[in-house]
Amino acid sequence: MKVSIALVPLLAGLGLAGPMHRREEHVTGVTDVPNSINGAKSISSIDSINGARSIDVTDSIDSINSINGRSIDSIDSINGLIPGDGIGREVIPAGRKVLESLPSSLNLKFSFVDLDAGFDTFKRTGSALPDKTVEILKKECDGALFGAVSSPSTKVAGYSSPIVALRKKLDLYANVRPVKTTAGSTDGKPIDLVIVRENTEDLYVKEEQTKETPNGKVAEAIKRISENASSRISTIAGEIALRRQKIRSVAGIAGLRTEPMVTITHKSNVLSQTDGLFRETARKALSADRFSSVQVEEQIVDSMVYKLFRQPEYYDVIVAPNLYGDILSDGAAALVGSLGLVPSANVGDGFAIGEPCHGSAPDIEGKGIANPIATLRSVALMLEFLGEETAAAKIYTAVDANLDEAKFLSPDMGGKATTQEVLDDVLKRL
Repeated sequence: MKVSIALVPLLAGLGLAGPMHRREEHVTGVTDVPNSINGAKSISSIDSINGARSIDVTDSIDSINSINGRSIDSIDSINGLIPGDGIGREVIPAGRKVLESLPSSLNLKFSFVDLDAGFDTFKRTGSALPDKTVEILKKECDGALFGAVSSPSTKVAGYSSPIVALRKKLDLYANVRPVKTTAGSTDGKPIDLVIVRENTEDLYVKEEQTKETPNGKVAEAIKRISENASSRISTIAGEIALRRQKIRSVAGIAGLRTEPMVTITHKSNVLSQTDGLFRETARKALSADRFSSVQVEEQIVDSMVYKLFRQPEYYDVIVAPNLYGDILSDGAAALVGSLGLVPSANVGDGFAIGEPCHGSAPDIEGKGIANPIATLRSVALMLEFLGEETAAAKIYTAVDANLDEAKFLSPDMGGKATTQEVLDDVLKRL
């Protein structure tokens, strides 16, 4: 099978010498900008979405592509390589190298198309997301890898987030972020959860205005929640929960929950119309017959934060509107040590963009110490959603082995290894 992949190195914050930054890093000048990449996984060995490590599952399990309507047989090519700014130029090549180094027995051949996006692109062309980039992704690519971009610390006329725009233009309505430990939490209980975030609306529709009043300026923002978007994000959360449970039952891994569960997160006690609609619609979607085995709970978002950090091992799949999901997923990265470890995938019907959860990290750009792990896992996650589960599994297994041995760790993980040294250690395990 010939596979063309579009890598989007907009993600520049993989390995920071300190806490990982967010994907979009605020900078003090218009010169700092980074990027990122993504990943994928396979069931035969490990499942980031279900967190089962080294499973070696031989049973036939429905892949995530069944959720977005794709079949592995329908994938002829995957194009997409969007190099952005900052350390994205350091970690995206790592993601590409892993794809090129997969065993020949998988019969996968990747070709890459470089596409522009990010703040650097904006300064050069006047657009953070050129029309040509979107056109090529739509017409030629089955998937892509996206990094992180820097945003100016003050408002710049005409600039807006390229990843937010991409999610809308490609209708990538689900942001899926697995969070799991490789060696258990501090008290020995394994953390293995997935945060499924609605990607296209909520406050992120970016419909804002500022008005002058007798008492000074007043800024307002629209929070949009629709029944359609809430229903489809809840449905994919339910499908992921079922898939995770099936893999756990096949793998028989001790310490992991045996029953699938989805926790609906909201603030409907205050926002009765918007979050109330999300809650009501999620409940309805998850009451479908096919989800009869899925336990459905709900949690007010502020208490969700408390319980997530006090008892993370309790959770399976968490579904949330855009803003809450964004905050929860970045915060949950602290449970496993660093944003440099956490992958994500932006998923639509038949298309996936892998995107590490960290940011641009202008403070370490050019130092060669960016943590590539989130990028490698995002590559695996992207492959998983595109139906290439065996390839994804091999990447997950190699990455987990690197972390378990802990011989080559980047500075954000307390080690001294360079980006290249971490990559080389993972590659030898493929």
